[in-house]
Amino acid sequence: MAISEEQAKHVAELAKLSFLPEELHQFTEHLSEVIDMVELLGEVDTSGVPVTSNMSDNINVMREDEALPGMDRELLMKNVPESADGYIKVPAIMDDGEAGA
Repeated sequence: MAISEEQAKHVAELAKLSFLPEELHQFTEHLSEVIDMVELLGEVDTSGVPVTSNMSDNINVMREDEALPGMDRELLMKNVPESADGYIKVPAIMDDGEAGA
């Protein structure tokens, strides 16, 4: 299934990616190839193949839920590049409070 450059541009914007015009053409081709591969998987006859939900023989491996002491806050904060009010500051991922999607 071929997709248009406009559709590829929309997907790129949703993923917060930006491309130069010459890169957008290549991204469109690659995205179309990925979609073609996924569609090809839909053609595989899987009748008679049992559903696989876990490749491991380990089923419901659980541990006791017990509280453990955390790290010393002062020691932890010595390793962070920037902090404010006792919290680690990280770069903002949203502009003006908008998610953008």
